Amino acid sequence: MSDPLHIIVNEETLLLEAHGAAVWPSQSTLIVSDLHFEKGSSFARRGQMLPPYDTLTTLARLAELITRHAPKRVIALGDSFHDSDGPNRLPTPAREMLASFIAQSEWIWIEGNHDPDLPLWLGGRATGALSLGNLTFRHEPQPGDARGEIAGHLHPSTTITRKGQTLRRRCFVGDGARLIMPAFGAFTGGLNVRDQAFAALFGTSYLAYALGARRVYAVAGNPQLVRRNMKDDSQPINAAINTVENP
Repeated sequence: MSDPLHIIVNEETLLLEAHGAAVWPSQSTLIVSDLHFEKGSSFARRGQMLPPYDTLTTLARLAELITRHAPKRVIALGDSFHDSDGPNRLPTPAREMLASFIAQSEWIWIEGNHDPDLPLWLGGRATGALSLGNLTFRHEPQPGDARGEIAGHLHPSTTITRKGQTLRRRCFVGDGARLIMPAFGAFTGGLNVRDQAFAALFGTSYLAYALGARRVYAVAGNPQLVRRNMKDDSQPINAAINTVENP
């Protein structure tokens, strides 16, 4: 059982889960990004053999969260499949598991750059963006003032140094006004939060929330500039931040 971290984004309270999902309790909504189902089979078609278990591993983690939170709505923030033919390559057990999730809730597919044309037979509904309450959900973060934006696409990651150990972790990145989600998929890489792509969105006014084994930790950034937007337990415990692998 994980211990979610509470943060506030544009006056809405979200819980950040160690698996890399966010929960919006007031809307009974579970949010995941960049599932990249069937990435392994996509690479295999090009001659790069990877273990063919990424989709089922990702679905198993998703099942744990759905069981724990029983959401009325699930929002998948784009790149749910690694390529446009990914849905057709779903193995039968994965297809059945996904169908059971979609039957339990309102399922919303946000279109991504890897999967802009999701087939209707998957169930749920697809859209380019979705606004609910004070939040707007889309795949690619928009430049400028996008208050309330919850996006994915960038696969943020960081390394933290603590007690002499250096660990590379996926992370959320936020400033109280917007939030960039980590990739949820089993085979997804990460982009350094010091990359210019994040600087263009946040400047130096951000916090990175690293995924731990059982909870999420605020580990880096400029806490003084965003403290008014956060609850006490979301404040950084360590400001060490280095480099990560690129996607």
